[in-house]
Amino acid sequence: MSARRFLSSGLMTLCLLSGFLVANAAFGQGVLIWDGPVPLPRPHMPPPPQANYRITHIGVEGRIQDQIADIQISQTFHNCGSRVIEAQFVFPLPEGGAIDQLTLMVNGHELSGKLMNRDEARRRYEAIVRANRDPALLEWIGHGMFQTSVFPIPAGETRTVTLHYSQLLKRDHDLTEFVFPLSTAKYTAGPIDELSVNLAINSSTTLKNLYSPSHDIGIKRNGKKRANISLSQKHVVPTSDFRLYFDTKEGNVSANVLSFKDDSKEDGYFLLLASPEIKAAMEERVAKTVLFVVDKSGSMSGKKIEQARDALKFVLNNLRKDDLFNIVAYDSKVEEFRPELERYNDETREEALAYVDGIYAGGGTNIHEALSRGLAMLKDNDRPTYVLFLTDGRPTNGITNETQIASTAKTANTCRARMMAFGVGHDVNSRLLDRISRDGFGTSEYVTPDEDIEEHVAKIYNRISSPVLSHAKVAFDSGEGGKGPKVSRLYPDGEFDLFEGEQLVIVGRYKRAGDVTIKLTGKVGNRQETYTFDGELTDETNRQSRAFVAKLWATRRIGELIDELDLHGRNQELVDELIALSTKHGILTPYTSFLADETTVPSLAMDGAAFSSNSAVARDNLQALEAESGADAFAQRAIKQNLKQSNRGGAAGGYSAQLPAPALAGGRPVPGNAAQPVSGPVQVEEVIRNSGVQTLYKRGKLVVTPETAEVDVEKDKDQIQVVQRFSDDYFKLIAANTISENNLLSQQGPEENLLVKLRGQVYLIE
Repeated sequence: MSARRFLSSGLMTLCLLSGFLVANAAFGQGVLIWDGPVPLPRPHMPPPPQANYRITHIGVEGRIQDQIADIQISQTFHNCGSRVIEAQFVFPLPEGGAIDQLTLMVNGHELSGKLMNRDEARRRYEAIVRANRDPALLEWIGHGMFQTSVFPIPAGETRTVTLHYSQLLKRDHDLTEFVFPLSTAKYTAGPIDELSVNLAINSSTTLKNLYSPSHDIGIKRNGKKRANISLSQKHVVPTSDFRLYFDTKEGNVSANVLSFKDDSKEDGYFLLLASPEIKAAMEERVAKTVLFVVDKSGSMSGKKIEQARDALKFVLNNLRKDDLFNIVAYDSKVEEFRPELERYNDETREEALAYVDGIYAGGGTNIHEALSRGLAMLKDNDRPTYVLFLTDGRPTNGITNETQIASTAKTANTCRARMMAFGVGHDVNSRLLDRISRDGFGTSEYVTPDEDIEEHVAKIYNRISSPVLSHAKVAFDSGEGGKGPKVSRLYPDGEFDLFEGEQLVIVGRYKRAGDVTIKLTGKVGNRQETYTFDGELTDETNRQSRAFVAKLWATRRIGELIDELDLHGRNQELVDELIALSTKHGILTPYTSFLADETTVPSLAMDGAAFSSNSAVARDNLQALEAESGADAFAQRAIKQNLKQSNRGGAAGGYSAQLPAPALAGGRPVPGNAAQPVSGPVQVEEVIRNSGVQTLYKRGKLVVTPETAEVDVEKDKDQIQVVQRFSDDYFKLIAANTISENNLLSQQGPEENLLVKLRGQVYLIE
């Protein structure tokens, strides 16, 4: 019988010995080989009806001391079948760095194994691909390999495999990179029960930026030189490797630049990370102004007004000495705690708390006068100022015109106060709140009826409570004679504040490569400070590990485009740009959901019929933004804010797979289902796949990239070179490819043809 290979959700590779019969498929991440006509389970085709192997846990534990990583991986799996499985593990070694002290334990017993270098591992990988006629292992080519001896897994029993190794991490200037290969687990018949990552980082010098472009990590600082990184996910199918960057540098603020260029003729992408000192000294803490504008209209009665009072008390109990504050409470009329701002101390705190206890709900909603009167109190341009504005409804008293209210608030905000708007319940005019917060250099938060107002307010206040660097700006020196790097389209742009424990993440584009000098200016206390950093904007086009920078920029740009379309109305140029960016980078939104439809063509031709058709669908879908209130309106604005503020360059299907987007039917938002996610990662991966900087789309049995989407296989056959998978020509192509190009080939599933352009030549791989 011919051997079949199965990939699934563990960290190791399982290889069943040839000739050993198994009644049902057993799934564990990596390579599982046995005899029998069982189809390959992966997201690109339906899984078999029964699986007899289940992953219960994958855990990564490690210590990183400067550049040395000491890593232990454990995998717990259960043989659900009725027969013994004999297996051996093959583990792809992380890219880069020296590996030593590698051992493997099974239920506490150490097993011997063989550590293979890249050349030997390449031959082994290709041999498995040849023998099992599946290309998924191609993405591991170029990596080293560790292979163990065979051991039995009795039927009905659980085994825990532990792999331990040490690695010298790659370092570029002050930035150190840690990568753990998780993406192979995307080839799974079902999700992993539990995935956890825990890393303790110790540095000889001060730890500054800690950033993961791949996962939403928890960060706990333990002094200036130590930090703990954590990740916990349940019932998950990993679709990208775990990637972490950290830098070590003395000084109050640190900055690093990561750059990426995917085409020598196009502008490059860069990511700027900046972190303030972990703990600012008390004498360096910036005194701030906090104004609370709270809705006490009749619709706030009951639980909502109680939560609003609790939120007010939380802020009052966490202000600092010398902060200025006041409370504006409004219904049909507007009243203040004090006629002007009060200096915070024990006495004013107690008086304010007593005032809050006396706030009761009743009357209409006079948003215009409340904001006008509150903003008139703010006159100090030297200190950071924040307005926490809370409402649960539409304006019903005084001036009620949305445009006039927003315009008045913008004009009255003479000291650049940051507007933090909180919309409570589904009756809020969410577009008005977004307009107020955008014009006011802030952000919007939406509190659904089943959520606690205090939790949302506390989250925002905890973030802004300790400004370390206020009125901050970033400037890029273009070099002598203006011939150096020229940056543009920064997100976020303009003035900002840096807060204690927070990290600034700025993305942008650049025209020319080369060294760049970055100047970060702002106020520390009452002093104006300037911090200068050196960086490099690359002209190399083969740094695929940094492809996430391009996708992160595109994600934020798409959020800005949706915001522009929402607040300023339809603009065909913006719609076209939204489609082009979504298509190129594989970022799905409710307005470009047709990308996940196998019947559409992801054409990038601005004048092509396919693009015109997609543009029409996008325009129709964008009608959902016309909703001002209700669950759907909340969902639209939440998607937009998440895209604008994204800090991660995610996997296929993009961020919409994780966003509270409207449910989709036929590629269009469905009213009334705003709480449902668009689609999980496995479903999105069926039609949208990512390989480094490349995005692929499945169209029937043909998988294409945006670059080959317009190629007609029949009409253009003279320009197409046909290669049969697993033939000698196929492996010659593999040998000539880079690692990233082989990763692209690895995306081809069973029963699929791949149309791809490599080094100027279009290949059809059948």
